[in-house]
Amino acid sequence: MNENNLPANWIRTALSELGTWSGGGTPSKSNPNFWNGEIPWVSPKDMKAEFIFDAEDYITKTAIEQSATRLVPVESVLVVTRSGILERTLPVATTKKPVAINQDLKSLTPRKGVRARYVALGLKAFEQRILKDCTKSGTTVANVEFASFLRFEIPLAPTSEQDRIIGEVEKQFTRLDAGVEALKRVQAQLKRYRASVLKAACEGRLVPTEAELARREKRDYEPADKLLARIIKERRARWEADQLAKMNAAGKPPKDDKWKTKYVEPAPAVATGLAPLPQGWTWARWEQVGFSQNGRPFPSKDYSESGTKLLRPGNMHVSGRLQWTADNTRHMPEAYATENPDLILRGNEIVINLTAQSLKDEFLGRVCLTDPNERCLLNQRLARLTPVLLSHGFCLWMFKAWAFRRFVDGLNTGSLIQHMFTTQIADFLVALPPLAEQMRIAAEIDRRFSTIDHLEMTADAATRRSSTLRVAILRSAFEGLITPQLDEDEPASRLLERIRATVGNQPVPKQGRSRQTTTVPKMKAVR
Repeated sequence: MNENNLPANWIRTALSELGTWSGGGTPSKSNPNFWNGEIPWVSPKDMKAEFIFDAEDYITKTAIEQSATRLVPVESVLVVTRSGILERTLPVATTKKPVAINQDLKSLTPRKGVRARYVALGLKAFEQRILKDCTKSGTTVANVEFASFLRFEIPLAPTSEQDRIIGEVEKQFTRLDAGVEALKRVQAQLKRYRASVLKAACEGRLVPTEAELARREKRDYEPADKLLARIIKERRARWEADQLAKMNAAGKPPKDDKWKTKYVEPAPAVATGLAPLPQGWTWARWEQVGFSQNGRPFPSKDYSESGTKLLRPGNMHVSGRLQWTADNTRHMPEAYATENPDLILRGNEIVINLTAQSLKDEFLGRVCLTDPNERCLLNQRLARLTPVLLSHGFCLWMFKAWAFRRFVDGLNTGSLIQHMFTTQIADFLVALPPLAEQMRIAAEIDRRFSTIDHLEMTADAATRRSSTLRVAILRSAFEGLITPQLDEDEPASRLLERIRATVGNQPVPKQGRSRQTTTVPKMKAVR
């Protein structure tokens, strides 16, 4: 914004001159006569809207009379001056009913001829400069240095032009908000479509079934029940090979085959009451068709600048891919990988998150497939899921589909920290298609999701641009570029002279802790 290029009838004015600034306070929580009244008591948590009609907490008239808070009239400006949110944004709102505020806010009751909404828009137009120039550093909680804030200047337009600016900004914001709402609807529809694709895939409705193709092409195919029989044999063979390798590595090769009797055959699926499957499909428990391996704890005190990456829940992205950034990547010395070769994750492996603070965003039970060149250590609270003779891509999408999400939700213990265990995953019922069909399903999901990803990225970019457009609208407004300047408008300099004269003729109010009010000093205007 050009600091020195204002329309002829405008003037740059310190915030202190625009009206009466006041602070707030918190009535004693121990006094029941102060609370649950009819007066909204606004704190930073209520400052999420541009207009204040309500608040989470209410106080009584007695609280206004006997505590440090005060009644702020309608058409006042509220500004958050102490909160962690000031590291990112400056919350500003206009009151639409009388309210009280807490000590983390300041209020401006504008002088006659100064519109509250105009000031609020001005504060948002200069938001980043205010945060840069007026925010205290080195404090535990971010806060505005109020004396600097009061000296901050914004362009003051004639009263009539303030009204025109408010009207034009509101009109453009309404159009912009309508566009953002439309984008949100698109994003919600894409999310629903994504879920419907997975549901159709797991019900045999996404691609032609292997049975259908075999009939059409007049050929044989391997149905899933025969595939399952092969998987069960292969699963035992892999377990035996793994056990034998461990015994040999320990220098204790077996003398006979008695050790093989330790193998526990997974129980079959009980399909009673389940929906019918497409021809050629069958039900199987996860334990029948795959292995589950828990990670182990790695000491954070040994994190290093380089070495082997350590996979943690924060690396598990909702997209189904691992996400490594400068902020979330941790390494362990290479010695840990040497000592724990069985905990090294490589390419095209499935991993699941077993712990979350809530069921929000499907974080509990979130499943990812590693990239082809991946190499990392499997940390605690995670598990590796290894399918036997199944398509890894199909298994990934199966674990992200509605049936598994419903299964995970059913494990909710009601505790603050949610947990699930590999012993529970063992009981998950897999709707198992023939192998060739699994591969076609995974390929079709990938194809459709690629289109959805592109559309979501486009919608996200447009939504982000809307924030930039709001700033551009405000900057243009306070440069005098979105409304005409009319000769009949009284210059803002005369408005400011009247304000100063009015302030100069008023008695100085008594100052006290219960009524913190900023008296406006006379200041020289800078054109």
